Amino acid sequence: MTADQLTMSSTKSWPAHDTATWRTVQDYSTPIDPGRVSSLLAVEWDRFRSTTPASAEHHARAQRSLPLGVPSSFQHWDPHPIAVQSARGAWVTDVDGRSVLDMSMGFGAMLVGHLNPVVVDHVSRMLHETGTLFVTPAPISTEAAERVQRRFHLDLVRFTNSGTEATMYAVRTARAATGRKAIIKIEGGYHGGYDPLTVSVKPALDEAGPANAPISVVQGDTEPGVVYVVPYNDLDRLEQVLRLHASEVAALIMEPVLENLAIIVPDAGYLQGVREACDRHGVLLIFDEVKTGLTAGYGGASERVGVEPDLRTLAKSIGGGLPVAAFGGKASIMQTVVDGRMAHYGTYNGNPLAMAAVIAVDEVCTREALAAAEQRNDRAMSRMDAVIREFELPAHTVGFGVKGAVTWSPTPVRNYRDFKKVDFAMAELSWLWWLNRNILTPPGMDDQWLVSLAHTNEDMDLLVTGIRELAVALRA
Repeated sequence: MTADQLTMSSTKSWPAHDTATWRTVQDYSTPIDPGRVSSLLAVEWDRFRSTTPASAEHHARAQRSLPLGVPSSFQHWDPHPIAVQSARGAWVTDVDGRSVLDMSMGFGAMLVGHLNPVVVDHVSRMLHETGTLFVTPAPISTEAAERVQRRFHLDLVRFTNSGTEATMYAVRTARAATGRKAIIKIEGGYHGGYDPLTVSVKPALDEAGPANAPISVVQGDTEPGVVYVVPYNDLDRLEQVLRLHASEVAALIMEPVLENLAIIVPDAGYLQGVREACDRHGVLLIFDEVKTGLTAGYGGASERVGVEPDLRTLAKSIGGGLPVAAFGGKASIMQTVVDGRMAHYGTYNGNPLAMAAVIAVDEVCTREALAAAEQRNDRAMSRMDAVIREFELPAHTVGFGVKGAVTWSPTPVRNYRDFKKVDFAMAELSWLWWLNRNILTPPGMDDQWLVSLAHTNEDMDLLVTGIRELAVALRA
């Protein structure tokens, strides 16, 4: 092997990551032939088309009533997405009759598994014995709130119906509490569809300015107001922005661990530094835990990393597959809801079916159950690390709680600009390779898998076998 065939990755050339997270970067790797990747992609796409004719037929039908033929645009891919007929546990059955291991699990919404019997029992009792909607206070809403309050260390909490609603109301609460309008967000970060939070979500680099001082990139159909964008893992730039603009900034909103760019973990001390900077400048800190939540552990990412935000948003994992979300935090800030400075209404807020699911998930997601699922994830990532080492792949594993990812970069991805340097052709190939072997990971090719309470070590072995077979094909 010649020097130009080897990519060295000194473990001393980047900051250590937070010990509450997982990242394993190998000391060296060998580049992959782009021509080999291209030829494998062509073969795998042909295989996909030939094995999913019923999904193709369904897609043609769906396009006549749904834009792109899907209920949500992220579900679309060319030539067509697979259509799922049913699901149970860790597996789904598609319209072509294939049994597919679900490693997407609704980005965390199906943490307890499809048709979890405890969730089914709780929701069924509401359907058959109690009711589906009251639009009045109800004991079940109060019980669900008390459970969320205890688990996530919130003084007060309000339920909503989606992550977008939760982040929107958290920002509005922060604005009402501070009397300021501007916000700060992380470059590349995604927080739903509220106009200010759509700024600089995966922006084009030719519009985004320099890496150390990114420019806010606004979508053409939005009216976001004043939004300042800072890089993740960059306390110096955050301090600069706060020093210049803190008097107009209500809050910094961020995922403590970024989970819409595969998984990007914080440097050691970064989140603690963020908390201190916000306190020093009188700016509120909002943790968006829509995607982390229970997938990070029993008390969410905040408990795990040891940093308490002023406000927190939750969704997905707390609801067992039903549409539910929440925002909450310190009593002094949530007082804006009490006194009407921040108006929060919603016919379906605290829907009895969703509240039943929240209670069921709280019962099922014990510390022991979540720890066991995380052990299965860690075991799988360790085995993938061995494959990456053996075949000298320019990739590394990243994980947080029960979520994991293989990132196709020989060096750590610490922010959005690093993420843009990832080998996306390889990301597409690995995603498609798994899909053609009946393993479904999220269709964005930059997301992460989820180990639910229903997954087994044998299920995870299928994922490891898939990447080993891909490595053999790449090096053939």
